[in-house]
Amino acid sequence: MSRRRPYEDDDDDDFRLRKRRRVSSEPKEIEDRLESLIMRVGEKSTSSLESNLEGLAGVLDADLPSYKGNILSILAECAIKMPEKTTIYTTLIGLLNTRNYNFGGEFVELLVKSYRECLKECKFEDARIIVRFFSDLVNCHVISVGSLVTLFESMLEVTLEEGTPQVRSDWYVYAVLTALPWVGRELYEKKDQELDRLLRHIDDYISKRQKKHVPALRVWQAEVPHAQEEGLDCLWAQVSKLRGDKWVERQLVRPYLAFDGVLCEALQHNLPPLPAPPHRPEDTYPFPRVVFRLFDYTDCPDGPVLPGAHLVERFLAEEQLCHILDRHHTDRKLCAAQLLSFPGKVKLPLEYMIVEVIFGELLRLPTSKNLEICYGSLLLELCKLQPSTMPQVLAQAVELLYERLDTMNTDCIDRFCSWFAYHLSNFQFRWTWDDWSEAVTLDALHPKALFLREALHRCLRLSYHQRILDFVPESFAPFVPAKPAPDYRYAKEGAESIPGAATAARLSTSIREKCTPEEALEVLADLPNPLQEDDVEPAHNPLKIQVFVETLLHIASKSFSHSFAGIAKFHYVFKSLASTEEAQICVLRSTFNVWHNHKQMMIGLVDKFLKTQIVECSAVANWIFSKDLAAEFTRSYVWEILHLTIRKMIKHVRKLETELEDAKNKLQKGESEDKEPPTDLMVERMEEKLEATQSDLKNLFLIIFQRFIMSLTEHIAHCEAEGTNFQTHWFRWTLGRLQEVFFQHHEHVFKYVTTLESLVFTNDIDPHVLEVFQQFAALRA
Repeated sequence: MSRRRPYEDDDDDDFRLRKRRRVSSEPKEIEDRLESLIMRVGEKSTSSLESNLEGLAGVLDADLPSYKGNILSILAECAIKMPEKTTIYTTLIGLLNTRNYNFGGEFVELLVKSYRECLKECKFEDARIIVRFFSDLVNCHVISVGSLVTLFESMLEVTLEEGTPQVRSDWYVYAVLTALPWVGRELYEKKDQELDRLLRHIDDYISKRQKKHVPALRVWQAEVPHAQEEGLDCLWAQVSKLRGDKWVERQLVRPYLAFDGVLCEALQHNLPPLPAPPHRPEDTYPFPRVVFRLFDYTDCPDGPVLPGAHLVERFLAEEQLCHILDRHHTDRKLCAAQLLSFPGKVKLPLEYMIVEVIFGELLRLPTSKNLEICYGSLLLELCKLQPSTMPQVLAQAVELLYERLDTMNTDCIDRFCSWFAYHLSNFQFRWTWDDWSEAVTLDALHPKALFLREALHRCLRLSYHQRILDFVPESFAPFVPAKPAPDYRYAKEGAESIPGAATAARLSTSIREKCTPEEALEVLADLPNPLQEDDVEPAHNPLKIQVFVETLLHIASKSFSHSFAGIAKFHYVFKSLASTEEAQICVLRSTFNVWHNHKQMMIGLVDKFLKTQIVECSAVANWIFSKDLAAEFTRSYVWEILHLTIRKMIKHVRKLETELEDAKNKLQKGESEDKEPPTDLMVERMEEKLEATQSDLKNLFLIIFQRFIMSLTEHIAHCEAEGTNFQTHWFRWTLGRLQEVFFQHHEHVFKYVTTLESLVFTNDIDPHVLEVFQQFAALRA
């Protein structure tokens, strides 16, 4: 499909001009014109939608003899990729079917083929959109009611399978339920008994499914003020309410109603049998969801009333807004404009629904679909386009989210915090900070206190220290980050008495005089080893590492670039001093000693150490859980470091997998443009290297999860010995971080679920800790 941006307005002369066949037109020009006409239908126009559809149907019908293949493929792709215009395209297909029955049949065949391919390739969202399109084609008298009922029945048969994951059955039930609001009235009038049978089947399934996963997917653990409903349960309640209303919904724009007299005369097509393909172990189904609710009707005092949580109109509007977001998220300006021109806006408090949908995607668990910056930049664009209302609605949303921080998921607090700082940075950090001053009196680990501390740290990354001091009230002093300056122990008063001070001074002079790495090692050579016992030579010398790392980073402290250049120049010294994991942890400890007040520098330096292989991923993981970092354990930058460490290892595994696959393909084809074409021996060595790296990744996850369990178990034992409640803020934060590791790296952690269940998350650990693992495992159960 063309990626060209649509025109701002439809030129209504398009249809009249196209009716005059221009023999001189090049085929490619005509094809592009057809694509443009089809894609733009339904956009701004001085004529009615019905008039434009009728005109376009005439144009396409005239071009069918020469361009049928093009028209079919464009329409089929629009049906899948532009779901927000479903009723427009079903009406167009209906009008074409009345003029050319064979074309209607070929289109249905093409869509059936696409549906089968989507299921085979696990493109479940596309498959769901096709099922919904089939349903709306029934309203346009293109597909017979009976064959659609047969399709629904075959989809629901999946719930009777044994030995397949519940998420498979969930998806098929969800696909049927999301199609019913579109075609429910038609089924009610023509196949009421079959419809009742389908609904009884769904009701029976819904009542029996396990919901172990639900607590893990809730943004808030509290049910007040809004219930955190499981997605399928909520949709079933909405469809049940629609059933009670005799399947009359008031949200969808149905242009085919204007053509009912014409469409009802058309011959219909039957869908072929479409049994669900059998489950394969490698199939990955969509995760279940918990519905995000931020507003209710009392939050929207002016204008249209917000539909209730169990009204299907709420679901349909949210779904259409999500479609717009999914389709245009790479172009914030176009996306914002499309959201604000939503067709049903006169019936809804549109700004509130848009903000709720965007925050629902931003805070989506286990992970959001897109980068956080995508949602942040989109909200900024919405504020620019709608300055009279959107900033106020957004401010109201922030206040509601802040008030509900007490029970918010740990990862969601991080995302909210990151977005909030980014948003403020675009508005000169203006905010009613005094309204949140009560947070100063709260425990340091209370969610509100932590949120404000981390938000100001994020603001510091986007500003400078004095600016932070200028825009927050003096009472916020406990939350204000320290000035991000290096801390060099050997430059402090009385430093002469510190072990290694004299050597640090000589090393500093040598580095400033541009010494070589070998000369730097010579300066460090005479330092005693505090680990020395008898004649046994320790594997590393922590004093040498401390003097070298802290001195080098102090000298190179002017900027990131200076630090990275210093690391690059003295890479040999790092590798010589830090050949073991214990030594690498000493490197990280010394780095923290210098830069403990500059969190962003810590992240950058650890990332550099990993890239240059000065430290291993396992060393970073063990350092994070060490006593050295206990005071920083609840700070978000520590978890940024852990996640970048895991991602670094995952990226390395993927790189090796790609290289091995390429080498195998070249070897199999016997063709290669490389100077050294791959051989069997080279491929074998690549396989061994990949296996070793995959094993390292698995061991990294095992280390992380074992250290989590050790930390949590020690906390529980300590609290029991003290006679205090172990469910402190620290305990909840740490459990949240454990869940965050599962969620952010779920694609890889799921590969080790069986190993984790047998070796790490066994029944003898604390039930609260075990529950986090079991809830995660249930996401694909």
